[in-house]
Amino acid sequence: MNISPDQIVLFESGFIRISATLVFTWLIMALLVLLARRITRRVIHDAVLPPWQNLLEVLVEGIQGQIRDVTRQDPAPYLPFIGTLFIFIAASNLLAIIPGFEPPTGSLSTTTALALCVFIAVPLYGIQRRGWQAYLKNYVEPTPVMLPLNIIGELSRTLALAVRLYGNVMSGAVVGAILLIITPLFFPVLMHALELLTGLIQAYIFAILATVYLAAATAAHEDSPPPPTPLPTKGTRSINEH
Repeated sequence: MNISPDQIVLFESGFIRISATLVFTWLIMALLVLLARRITRRVIHDAVLPPWQNLLEVLVEGIQGQIRDVTRQDPAPYLPFIGTLFIFIAASNLLAIIPGFEPPTGSLSTTTALALCVFIAVPLYGIQRRGWQAYLKNYVEPTPVMLPLNIIGELSRTLALAVRLYGNVMSGAVVGAILLIITPLFFPVLMHALELLTGLIQAYIFAILATVYLAAATAAHEDSPPPPTPLPTKGTRSINEH
């Protein structure tokens, strides 16, 4: 049993090495592009929508609602990035029920690449919304002594994103394979259903964590508190006294 699709080498010549991770990643991307083109090619605005368009609108509205609830901002700037993360991870995990398919999310290299995308996107969104001075100021608050700790925190949460997704996908595949060997007549259907549910949950968790990081970068200390209302002096008479 292969722990990671990186171990499955389909072609190797010199420094060129094509593994199952690379092949299935490009296969998923091509599939998603073709589906998106097919669904959005004939978008209609009638009362009765085609099933595929209805499903797409429900998915987009659901992602928008989650982004709005977490960030308390307009979800439009974040929808392409967060939506792409969720759909790619969900598709990778759901297609794992197909015999012979190796989910790219079962590779540490893929999950690390996804985590690095979040690591790069967080400061980009933060600087775009708040300016580079206001964003970088967070690293030295409340004192400059916090600078190395804040940098370590950024790196550690990126590592945690990658390892969490990889570990959950890999462990689920290993446990499922063990149960199928022990009880091959009862557990296949149950394990496939559990695998589908787990795959969606992992995609949701990854997307929500990325949204939380973006919200912290774009909204933290964005607005200064309003100045306190001055107290009336002894010589000032309020309007109510007239």
